[in-house]
Amino acid sequence: MRRTPPNVVSCFLLIFPLIFPAISGASDTIEAGQSIRDGETIVSSSGKFELGFFSPGSSRNRYVGMWFKNIIVTTVVWVANRDLPLIDNSGMLRLIQPGILVLLNATNGTVWSSKSSRAVENPVAQLLKSGNLVVRDGNNDENDGQENFLWQSFDYPTDTYLPGMRLGWNFVTGKETSLSSWKSTDDPGTGEFSFHLDPTGHPQLLIRRGSAVQNRIGPWNRIRFPGPPNPREDPTYRLTFVMDEEKVYYRSDSVDRSFVSRYTINQSGVSQRWTWVDRTRGWVIYFSMPADICDTYKLCGSYGSCNVGSSPSCEWLDRFVPKDPEGWVRADWSNGCVRRTNLSCQGDVFLKYSGIKLPDARRSWNNAKMTLNECRQECLRNCSCTAYTQLDIKKGSGCLIWYEELIDSRTMSQDGQAIYIRMAASEAHSGGKEREVVLIASLVSVMGVILLGLSLFLCIRKIRKNDTRLGTLGKYKYHEKHPDLPFFDLSVILKATNHFSDNNKLGEGGFGPVYKGVLEEGQEITIKRLSKESRQGLDELKTELIFIAKLQHRNLVKVLGCCIQKEESMLIYEYMPNKSLDVILFDQTKSRLLDWQKRFHIINGVARGLLYLHQDSRLRIIHRDLKASNILLDSEMNPKISDFGLARSFGGNQTEAQTLHVVGTYGYMSPEYAVDGMFSVKSDVFSFGVLVLEIVSEKRNRGFSQSEYSLNLLGHAWKLYKDGRSLELVDASLDHKLYSPEVVRSIQVGLLCVQQNPEDRPTMSSVVLMLGNEGEIPQARQPGFFTERDVLAGQNSSGMNATNSTNEVTITMPEPR
Repeated sequence: MRRTPPNVVSCFLLIFPLIFPAISGASDTIEAGQSIRDGETIVSSSGKFELGFFSPGSSRNRYVGMWFKNIIVTTVVWVANRDLPLIDNSGMLRLIQPGILVLLNATNGTVWSSKSSRAVENPVAQLLKSGNLVVRDGNNDENDGQENFLWQSFDYPTDTYLPGMRLGWNFVTGKETSLSSWKSTDDPGTGEFSFHLDPTGHPQLLIRRGSAVQNRIGPWNRIRFPGPPNPREDPTYRLTFVMDEEKVYYRSDSVDRSFVSRYTINQSGVSQRWTWVDRTRGWVIYFSMPADICDTYKLCGSYGSCNVGSSPSCEWLDRFVPKDPEGWVRADWSNGCVRRTNLSCQGDVFLKYSGIKLPDARRSWNNAKMTLNECRQECLRNCSCTAYTQLDIKKGSGCLIWYEELIDSRTMSQDGQAIYIRMAASEAHSGGKEREVVLIASLVSVMGVILLGLSLFLCIRKIRKNDTRLGTLGKYKYHEKHPDLPFFDLSVILKATNHFSDNNKLGEGGFGPVYKGVLEEGQEITIKRLSKESRQGLDELKTELIFIAKLQHRNLVKVLGCCIQKEESMLIYEYMPNKSLDVILFDQTKSRLLDWQKRFHIINGVARGLLYLHQDSRLRIIHRDLKASNILLDSEMNPKISDFGLARSFGGNQTEAQTLHVVGTYGYMSPEYAVDGMFSVKSDVFSFGVLVLEIVSEKRNRGFSQSEYSLNLLGHAWKLYKDGRSLELVDASLDHKLYSPEVVRSIQVGLLCVQQNPEDRPTMSSVVLMLGNEGEIPQARQPGFFTERDVLAGQNSSGMNATNSTNEVTITMPEPR
């Protein structure tokens, strides 16, 4: 073989960079005249983002894009030539004078190029730590600010919003910055769904399909854009909103730069915020929009209000009636509602409606300097004004006025605001005689309701005694409240369970026996049957039915329906092949199926399920009986919280309550609940902490005793933690050495959750963050129920009928709660 002379090779190596100047893969910049070719990349100085060529999904087309570098799941966050793909690997991205990025194909044709606001002598393209690809003047510092960049990718996002990006409008240039979905996973081209900050009227966030609005969040109230899925107080982000004559934009910045997150809109029109969890090596959905049917734009028409907790979901506002009553019965709410009394303009009044998501504000008017009373006067002077509200809830000032029919409202338990709607004077019920008439009529109505209720009670009691029409009555009652919840005929359940054969029995709890069943079409189900001797009753069944029918989360068990017929009362769930966590965890043989990664996956799943109940569900729900036996496991060991028979809901700003009838399970109850009957979200946090320590140790808190110090599991974990020996809590058979920091962190989080003082315990949102990130977390203080002796004393002094058995039986009282 003929060899090339060494001097020729040396000469070529010297000349090649001059002909085709390229850059080093470790650089974060492209200087004027330099290029990156397919196969080369630049990396931000933080090592977080990488820019280069890629092919999405199964496509062979090539694109210039940006992705997270150190995340094993390839996640593209920006695409330059999204609608103009390259068909081969010959592409080249080059920076040319006077400061323009150009993408060239094999024939040196320009496929894509950036724009330049001005010319500079020394342009530099740089991939910043934030994931913003910018073209700037190389003579200036990179931190001069976005206004000094010649061009930046943050002004031209694709389907992903990154922290630090500005979403909104530049009124001077007419440029809008918005998100738009990919066409498919194989095609990053501009899709049909888009996410906007709409500045018309008063700014709010909109999801559009083409030009049609699909979903809406807002309007801006000087703190947030209210409405699901907006977090109420998110400690991970700092929000900024700017609005003046030249611009309006919304921006969020991460408080902790190590916190990796993104906001996307996908091909189905769903916008989601994702958080990367290093420990589980996966993306977790923080929230999603739309979250439920009430996020559908103007579902209930004008003056209708959507309430996902009611059935049907659409309601008419007080003092309004459906415009099309027959359509309303058919669940066609598009015609909306009208005032039951027409306006006269002169003498109209304004009535306050609280706790709602404010209507579409695209045709509204605002004044930041007005007081609420001045706002009312302004609205009263104009007969076209339909409603007004406070613009700035942070300062308690400003005026926002609507001049058209109010659409796209919904009932909100937490982030809702008050709005004042124009009504006829007669609707205010003002005036002495009229007030007396209304009062007398109300008293008569109340007495009538009481007598009717008493009659119905006696009638139902008689029916139940005679064992005749209970099934029909029960079915009608529940069907009225939950028309979309299937009712199973008793004959179907009997056939599915082989008449409740012992071979189909899965177990038994305080509610009664639980069976496996198989429907005719082959679907496996779980049947929870209320036993006649059960200490729980129809109240618990109804509570569970009402709550679980409203809840939708991957870590909550899914209810399929119910059966209330004759003497039978049953709930039907999806079947969980791995049964409940306690069945596996506390069995020396079966527990080997749970390596540390599976256990940590279960801990995180339960935490996210509780976070949904406490913060993101339609109601703030306190489970009150979280324990290992109420955590079900599917075929892939994904945890699902079950058994909502003892749950309680909070509305508005309520955060705690007290009961004389303590319910729950010893060993998982918080001290303030077991002793004083005080329960709150922190009661569930305590139960979660106990569960975490049980998962780590494979030991039950109730019944565990450390002989040397007479400590229960919490006390034992606390002592080891103080001595710096937390890993000794882990069962010896569990191979956890590769994950020791993760195990120690889980133990510390568990101890933080079981602290004596409820105020010291973290919220579930903080728990999720602490489990998923490696930053420092607070030191734990002494747990509640420190020793086994304290637990027994608490039992004896609580006045509840309980034994000292280690069986985990839910404690309930027959009195109504």
